[in-house]
Parts: sequence; C-alpha cells; structure tokens
Amino acid sequence: MGVGPSTKETSLHHFRDPVLAVLDGDKDVQLTGIIVAGTPQDNKMKHFVGNRTAALIESMGASGAIISADGWGNTDVDFANVMEEIGSRDISVVGLKFIGTQAKFVVENVFTEFVVDINKSAAGIETEVVGENNVDALDARKALAFLKLKMRQNSRNA
Repeated sequence: MGVGPSTKETSLHHFRDPVLAVLDGDKDVQLTGIIVAGTPQDNKMKHFVGNRTAALIESMGASGAIISADGWGNTDVDFANVMEEIGSRDISVVGLKFIGTQAKFVVENVFTEFVVDINKSAAGIETEVVGENNVDALDARKALAFLKLKMRQNSRNA
C-alpha cells in the first residue's frame, strides 16, 4: 500500500498542476497558498502535522481548502486527520485522493465525506501506468465545485 506508479505525481505533473490551474482561473476564489506536508510514520507526529497544517490554513484566514494525497492505505490516516483538523476549525475542506475499488478509507470521519476519487483505471485499481491515476482538470473542477458548495453551506450556517 502507498504510492504506486499510477498514483505517483511526476515533476511534469507538478509543473502543470491542474488544481492550481483551475483555482487560478476561477474568479470566485482567491488562491492563498500551497502547503506541502509529509506523512510521518509515527501516529503522534501524524496528528502533529495535521494540527500544524490546519493551524497554518486558519492563520491565513482561508474559508476553504482542497487537500490531496498521492497514496492510499496507511496515508488515509494522515489524510483523514488533516481533513478533520481543518474542518473542526470551521474551514470548508474537500479532498482529492485515489480510492478506486477499495471504496472506503482505512480511517474515516465526518470531514472525509467530500473526497473526489482520482481513479481513472477501468478496474479501479493501482496500475503500472505512470500517472494514470493522477488528478486531472475534471477532478480539480469537481473539487472546486464541492468546495464552493461547502463554503456556501457553511456561510449560511454561521
């Protein structure tokens, strides 16, 4: 479990990141920043990284966040924790992650409800095709639409 060839994001993918392109081209949102965080092995450190990431997002005054991960299985712990840390601060959060046929996370919470599955393989599995299951423009547009919906809902409930 973890990162395989089809979920591995190459340098070229980062240079042409579809999420950044979609966010940058949208007049309704303001791209405030990009945070790159690792996935520690130790559970105590996993929670520390999630807490610090959410605190940073909160300190930027963000109303919403889109998070992504290029692995599955054990990284679900980190992913779900970060979503929970962000969401518990009343910041709308949406995720982008490979789910495929596994159909659910190793760890779930109320904030993992809005996650776009980036699987592209017909069988819904990790493949040997490099980058096959990377985030594309359609995934990014779905995530942004979910984020706008959540932000609108949260502003009505405030």
